[in-house]
Amino acid sequence: MLCGRVCMCSRRARFLLLLLLTLGLVFWFITFHVTTARLLQASSRQIWSSHDLRSITSLLGGAPVAPSTLPPAPTPKKQPLPPLQSCPQQSPLLRGAVALSFPQSLSFSDVEEENREVLSPGGQSQPSDCRSTQKVAVLIPHRNREKHLLYLLHHLHPFLQRQQLHYSIYVIHQAGDATFNRAKLLNVGYLEALKDTAWDCFIFHDVDLVPENDRNLYTCDLQHPKHLVVGRNVTGYKLRYKGYFGGVTAMSREQFSRINGFSNSYWGWGGEDDDLRIRVELQKMKIVRPPADVARYTMVFHKRDSGNEINNNRMSLLRRTSQIWRSDGLNSCSYTTISTQRVPLYTNLTVDIGHP
Repeated sequence: MLCGRVCMCSRRARFLLLLLLTLGLVFWFITFHVTTARLLQASSRQIWSSHDLRSITSLLGGAPVAPSTLPPAPTPKKQPLPPLQSCPQQSPLLRGAVALSFPQSLSFSDVEEENREVLSPGGQSQPSDCRSTQKVAVLIPHRNREKHLLYLLHHLHPFLQRQQLHYSIYVIHQAGDATFNRAKLLNVGYLEALKDTAWDCFIFHDVDLVPENDRNLYTCDLQHPKHLVVGRNVTGYKLRYKGYFGGVTAMSREQFSRINGFSNSYWGWGGEDDDLRIRVELQKMKIVRPPADVARYTMVFHKRDSGNEINNNRMSLLRRTSQIWRSDGLNSCSYTTISTQRVPLYTNLTVDIGHP
């Protein structure tokens, strides 16, 4: 009897032990699946942490993974844009002779709107599909000629864009009412423009001359200075006189520096362009011109400005050019910059250049 009771107690103890082991195994299994599910859900959102990885590795019986050994997430690489090819030697956009118009109702706002999508502040533009072979700065001396400036900008911006040029237009405004000095203003424009960009080519441009043919390229001949005005409407499209080198000229940065720029001594109208020609000749450089049927301009009519009277000293100054060109020019150009404004159509430089 006693033996039967002991055996029954032993069986009950084994049964209870087996039950406890079974419950423990079920609890471990449920805990394992809950933890694993949470980790997998987190991984689907790409927010796995080093702690999670070590936990699941431990649960699976593996060695813990050190945080430092986790591979970094790959960073997508941006593909570089292919470099632009040089623009063709002759732009496919050229039209040749273009009819000019000078509407009385035209405003600066109209011209800004015409060029809104192609100009950067300061009147700068460059082709979007090719790289211009030269960077060109157009320098325009100015005072009290707003209407002439408006007409010139109206035609000049599309003219330069059809030539596929990287260019910027600088208007150099002489402050005050002292006698006008075109040459010194152009020296100022050259010096100030180089503070922005190392321009390859400079176009020295009168405000009242509008080009008629876009095959008259506003680029520099790297060997020789270029004169772009062979003829104008008021002279029957003929050269004004042999040796004329005024109106619109093109010189590379090196050429203009080599001749020490313009003289600063020509106050009033006349003489400074002849002085420039003499400087070029002294350096044994030849002046080149486009064909006469291409280098044509319309001169917008105007009366002579007050403060720009004929310079009666011009002939005596010209006789001294060969003696003073080294000391009278870029290296002696003194001025004070009053303001620099980068408006939509051009960069306006207002300067005080003194007086005679």
